Amino acid sequence: MAMEQQRGISITSTVLQFEYQGFLLNLLDTPGHQDFSEDTYRTLAAADNAVMLIDAAKGLETQTRKLFEVCRLRSLPIFTFINKLDRPSMSPLELIDEIERELGLSTYVINWPIGTGDQFRGVFDRRHQQIHLFQKTAAHGSKKAADTTISLGDPRIESLLEPELYYQLKEDLEILDGVGSTFDLEAVHQGKMTPVFFGSAMNNFGVELFLESFLEYGLKPTPHESNKGQIPPTYPEFSGFVFKLQANMDPKHRDRIAFLRVCSGKFEKDMLVNHARTGKTIRLSHPQKLFAQERDTVEVFIAITSI
Repeated sequence: MAMEQQRGISITSTVLQFEYQGFLLNLLDTPGHQDFSEDTYRTLAAADNAVMLIDAAKGLETQTRKLFEVCRLRSLPIFTFINKLDRPSMSPLELIDEIERELGLSTYVINWPIGTGDQFRGVFDRRHQQIHLFQKTAAHGSKKAADTTISLGDPRIESLLEPELYYQLKEDLEILDGVGSTFDLEAVHQGKMTPVFFGSAMNNFGVELFLESFLEYGLKPTPHESNKGQIPPTYPEFSGFVFKLQANMDPKHRDRIAFLRVCSGKFEKDMLVNHARTGKTIRLSHPQKLFAQERDTVEVFIAITSI
């Protein structure tokens, strides 16, 4: 939208669907600015998991705290990605402490940054005990970042990483292993613990590691309440709910789009459905899916029963 480009912020939610490693993901990108928070609150009703994006230099912001409370009320699993590690920032331990202290949320660090600011070299993956060293390119995140992967203790570390950064990494890992929380997937799914990731989205540092962990730990689609009780994703008949109405998305037309979360069954273009509130039968004749400014007609869509 033109206003988003002028202000440099998101002012309306965007729904994107994409495939990654054989999985189909629906990304609900919501505004982070407080002036447009109502749009975010509505969109969270359609989410199965939430990603809390934190600026490493600013830490928790007022709007982040407000949105966290909405996620807490819905018991949404929250995955935390601390971004912009390639810029001057708070220390990683400060950021972790702030999350636990101010949000009352247990944390478990999945990957840990090696250096910050202009000394940011990569991350250590605690799941696989591997160091991922990144090379900054001019692609600005549009391509996969060059990644050198080595095991902790590999003798090549001395030639690839400055000694002070390596010693700092080992010291930080001792602290995390000694006083950090034990990973609890059930607590993650209950919204009581957040897996934490560090990286730089602009440079595509750490994003792939985040996605791999998210696919493994994220909560699969759950039942939704309806006028007939709970509807599980495996329910054979089609059901869904509208979580957002957006007008004038296309400046060339006076359009209005209803964003629909498919909860169960099979959706087909031109199918007749019952509107639960009014009791009327309506035809869904113009279904579309969005990706950036592109729109494609949807002929068939089957409810997602797993991530």
